[in-house]
Parts: sequence; structure tokens; C-alpha cells
Amino acid sequence: MRNVCFVGLCFGVSVVLSACGSVELESGGAPSSTPDASFEEFKARAYKEPDSNVHVVPPDLAFEGDAALRAYHDRYVRQDGLGTREDALAVGCPNGVLVMWNSTEVRDLRYCVSTAFGSRHAAVVAAMNGAAADWEAIAGVNVIHESSFDGACSASQTGVVFDIRPVNSSGSYLARAFLPNASRASRNLLIDNTAFGTIAPLTLRGLLRHELGHVLGFVHEPVLIGLCPKTTGACLLTDTADTNSVMANYACGRRAGDLVLSAQDQTAAAFLYPL
Repeated sequence: MRNVCFVGLCFGVSVVLSACGSVELESGGAPSSTPDASFEEFKARAYKEPDSNVHVVPPDLAFEGDAALRAYHDRYVRQDGLGTREDALAVGCPNGVLVMWNSTEVRDLRYCVSTAFGSRHAAVVAAMNGAAADWEAIAGVNVIHESSFDGACSASQTGVVFDIRPVNSSGSYLARAFLPNASRASRNLLIDNTAFGTIAPLTLRGLLRHELGHVLGFVHEPVLIGLCPKTTGACLLTDTADTNSVMANYACGRRAGDLVLSAQDQTAAAFLYPL
């Protein structure tokens, strides 16, 4: 049993929080006025979604505007470089404030699934229901499908917290999500058409399980030394590396098999969102 001390409060729990740095994960942060070749190169590698100001950093983290993208680059990429160790499951905490839903919001996360998926709509609904049930079984969260909005499921739909829509990113990502501090217009879970092809060992349910982790505030857990950016500036929820985490960064190497909730994921999620 460890004592967890964070923002002046101490709790006796079986997980540990690290000290938090200052990092904006989704929005905020003023862009530098000084030209930065490394940032411009980083920006060029990110996928810019058509007709929007959203940049997607592989494999699935979306940032609205250059300021948010630069904040991520400056604090995750330029400052810290490539990872030198395996990190634990982590949640964002810019300026010492956890990026998470409050206890009321997290039990009423309503979403719609666009009928623009066509013949794939039922498969997406089933995969999301399964992924949501997996998180609901281990943490105090409630992710609700509001099917009455499926026919008008868009980024401007006010009847839901977030929308799930199809996209053609030309294979730039399988799916992408958002973090809790995103504006409603950016609270989208987008699924590329390539996610319906051969993505073994991943499944659509496993992929959405991972994306829901981002929706709940969890950031990537690197699993291969030297290949993934470190989760610096975030609060670690477990004190040992977890190569089996559902939040493994599958774009830069991970264990074999689908993205599933590990034992440490379950402990950490139950701490952040008690049952």
C-alpha cells in the first residue's frame, strides 16, 4: 500500500502518482514567435484533417490548432526526445491539474454513431458497446449510445458528449480520439475505413477500447525503449512499466495480441474513476 499525494491531498491506495510537469495535451499554449525547424518538420509529419485545423500525431492523438500541436511538441518531443525507459499508465496533468471528467460527467458520457458508416454501422455499434462495457466493468464510468442522434451525428450535435463518424484519412490513422479537455467541436472519435480491413492482431473492439482510454484522459504508454516519446509531464498511475497496457502506443511497437485492459490498467482506472 502506497500513499498518493497530489494537489495537497493524500490517499492510501495501491497506485502511485508521479510529480507532474507542465504540459498541455489538447489545447492551450501560445505558439513561439521564433522559427523552429524541428517543429515545422514535426508538423509536416502530422496528418492535417481536411477542412479543419486538427492535426493528428501518429497513431491517434488529435490536437486542435498550431498552438496545441506546438505545446505537445515542445514538451514531449523537443524537450525530452525519445523515450529511454518504459513508462507506467499515465493521465495528463498540465499545470498540476488532472485532465479527466468529474464524477458526474464520467457517468453520463453520451455518444452517437453516424449512419454514414452505412453497412458497417451495426459493426461499429457492437464494437463500441463492447469496448464501453469493458471500461464500465472496472471503473466508475458510463458510456451511453444515444441512437436517436445517429442520423444527425456530427461535431455540432449538442445532444451528445461526443460523436463517432467515418473518415477517409488515406490510411494516416486507423482511428483517432480526443482528451477530456477538448472543446465539443473537437470531441470526435473518427474511424478510418482501413480499420475495417485486416488489422490483426488488433480488432475493432480493441481499437475502440484504446480510443475510449484517450476519451477518459489516459495518454500513451510506450512499450519499446527508444522508439516512443516518453510520457513526461503526465501523472503516472502505476509505479511499474506495463507492457500489456491497453494504452500501449501500437504505432511504434507493442506486445502481440489485441489491445486489452491489463491488471494494472484496471487498478489505475478504478483509482481515477472509483466504482
